[in-house]
Amino acid sequence: MSAARYSIAVETPLSDDVRALVAALNEWALEQTPREFTHHMTVEQMAEADTTVFIARDRDGQAVAMGALKRHGEGLGEVKRMFTRPGARGGGLAGLIVAKIEALARQEGVLRLALETGAVASFAPAWRVYERAGFTRCGAFLDYPADSPYNIYYQKILSS
Repeated sequence: MSAARYSIAVETPLSDDVRALVAALNEWALEQTPREFTHHMTVEQMAEADTTVFIARDRDGQAVAMGALKRHGEGLGEVKRMFTRPGARGGGLAGLIVAKIEALARQEGVLRLALETGAVASFAPAWRVYERAGFTRCGAFLDYPADSPYNIYYQKILSS
């Protein structure tokens, strides 16, 4: 499917259909990674002022993908809650959401974007999205575990 079939906008995560999208992500992630190695934000945390959520909707108005920018201060922004429903995958939609997150981060003067993702093979499509967007693997950041076999970290330097 072509990414042109979707619209992407900043939205609240508190609507029912976005809550359902978050629930679908949580269910999928917990099938891949033990709970103690997942780092989910609740929809309430996603609705806080330090986080901006991008929602992609199909032509019927259904929420089919999301991603968020969480600001940590000191020039660090984090890509959070990236997810695309299976029926909307493969057309570049996730890459467009990452680009929106990066554009907002640059506009706000964020110096480095970082993210945590899963380390098992089922996360390989996500790795490709991040790598195509110019992210490179890095070590753990903030309070993420440095020696976890279930987590991989990426970063992109936006400005020096």
